Amino acid sequence: MIAPPPHPRRTAGFRRLWSAAALAALCLLAVFGAGAPAAQAVTVPPPPSGWSTVFSDDFSGASGSAPNSSKWTYDTGPGSNFGTGEIETMTNSTSNVHLDGNGHLDITALGSGSNWTSGRIHTPNAVAGAPAGGKLEVTASIQQPSPGNGLGYWPAFWMLGQGQWPENGEIDIMEDVNALSEVAGTVHCGTYPGGVCNEGNGIGSGLRACSGCQSGYHTYSMILDRTNTSNESITFYLDGSAYFTVTEGQVGAATWQQAFDHNLMIIFDLAMGGGFPNGVCNCTSPGSGTTSGGTMSVGYVAAYTTTGGGGTTPPPTGGSAITGYGGLCLDDRSASTANYNPIQVYTCNGTAAQQWTVVQAGSTLHVLGKCLDVYAAGTANGTPVDLYDCNGTGSQVFIPESDGSLYNPQSNKCLDDTGWSTTPGTQVEIWDCTGGANQKWDLP
Repeated sequence: MIAPPPHPRRTAGFRRLWSAAALAALCLLAVFGAGAPAAQAVTVPPPPSGWSTVFSDDFSGASGSAPNSSKWTYDTGPGSNFGTGEIETMTNSTSNVHLDGNGHLDITALGSGSNWTSGRIHTPNAVAGAPAGGKLEVTASIQQPSPGNGLGYWPAFWMLGQGQWPENGEIDIMEDVNALSEVAGTVHCGTYPGGVCNEGNGIGSGLRACSGCQSGYHTYSMILDRTNTSNESITFYLDGSAYFTVTEGQVGAATWQQAFDHNLMIIFDLAMGGGFPNGVCNCTSPGSGTTSGGTMSVGYVAAYTTTGGGGTTPPPTGGSAITGYGGLCLDDRSASTANYNPIQVYTCNGTAAQQWTVVQAGSTLHVLGKCLDVYAAGTANGTPVDLYDCNGTGSQVFIPESDGSLYNPQSNKCLDDTGWSTTPGTQVEIWDCTGGANQKWDLP
C-alpha cells in the first residue's frame, strides 16, 4: 500500500476547512453497516440507550431536488480556493448535488481533462460537539464512487471547527482517493506547518482496505470521547469496527482542547484531483481516461451525544481580571448571580464580579460560580452576552485566539466591546471577528 502524502489543508474563503464506544453504540453501527442497495432508503438509526440525537438527515425528498436548505449550505467556486490543489469547480447545481428520491443524497462529479464540476455541502453552523464529560458520535451511511477509471476522485465525509485552521480542529471521518475502495480517518489540529499534529499531514490511519465500499452502503463513524478528562480520544469506525484512535495525550491538552472541545460543522464533498490523490498515484490527476459521473451517495447522517458531566462539577473559584478596550474590565453587573445577568465592561476595581477563571477544558470563562454565555444560543451580530449556569453548551465556549480575541465557535463570532465603548456599564456582545482593538482581551 502506498502511504498517503501530506494531507493539505482545506479552506473556504478565509475560513480554513480542510475512545472506545459504549457497547450499544457499537451495536448500532454494526447493524447498519453494509446496508441497503442503492434504491432502498435507510431510516436514520435511533440513538442508543443513554444517547440523544442532536442532528440527523435521512435525505428524503423528490428525485432531483436539492438537499434541505435548513440543514445544508453550499461551498461553491474553483477548487483552487480550498487550498488542497483540487481542480473541480464546486457548484450548487442539482446536476452535481441532488436527492435521488429514494432517501439518498448524491454528489456527482462531471467533466473531463482539467474541466470538472462537483459539489460540497456543509451544515450552516457547528451543529455537533461532545459535552464536557460526555461523548459525541457522528456517523453516515455512504456508498463510495465507482466510476470505472477513478483516478483523481476524492470523496470525503468530515467535520470542521469554525475559526482558524488547524487550531480549531478538523476530523476526517471518511476519505478515499482514486477509487481504491479504501478508507482513511484523520485529525488536524495545532499549528501549520508542522507542530504537534504534523500539519499539513495531520494524524491519521493512512489508507486501508474498505472491501465492498464502492458497491454498497457502509457506515463510517467517529466517536469523540471526553469521559476521561485526563486523556480524551477520537476513534474511527468502519461498519462498527474500530480501526484507529488518536488521544489527547499525543498532542497535549491545550492543543486538543482548542481543536475538539467545542462544536464542529459536518461536511460532505467530492473533490477531483489535488495533493492527496496525486501523492498516492504519484501522478497528476484526474487523467485523460478518468470517467465522468462517479457519485458519492449518502443514505443518512446522524450525530448523537451522551449527557456528559459538563454541568455537574462546580466551577472553580478565584481568578483575576480580564481587561479589554480602553483599559476597562469584563464585569458581572452588580455582582449578581442571576441567570441572564448582563456581562459588561466596567472600571477595573478588583471586586469578585471581575475575578474570572479560564477553564481550558472547553475554554469556558467562569465568575462567581457561573459562566460567560451567549444569550439564548444566539448567532447573530449584536447578540448580548450574559451570565448563566455552566452547562457545557456551545454558547459558553470562548476560545482564546492568538490575536487576543475570544472566539465562540457556535456562532462563528467573537466577544465584542459594543460600539468600541469606553463607558462603564456597556453590555458586551458577539460580533463578526474583525481583529479590532475592541475584540482584544487580556486574560488572567
